Amino acid sequence: MLSEQLLADLHKLSRAEKLRVVQALVGDLAHDLNAEETQSTNFKEAEIWSPLEAYEAAQIMQAELDEYKRRHAKP
Repeated sequence: MLSEQLLADLHKLSRAEKLRVVQALVGDLAHDLNAEETQSTNFKEAEIWSPLEAYEAAQIMQAELDEYKRRHAKP
């Protein structure tokens, strides 16, 4: 449980000090999460999708853009 004294001390910190506290806490959380995932036997790699080779999607979007331009072309 978060103590009232700790909260009061945190509120007294400067902006830079508060950012350092947040950075330290986020680092701790990331470390904890990494440790939990490493220990997990059900850990699976996630596939990351990238639009860099989405040629079909690019063609569809280009066709839609061309159609939009054709419809809204000023005579």
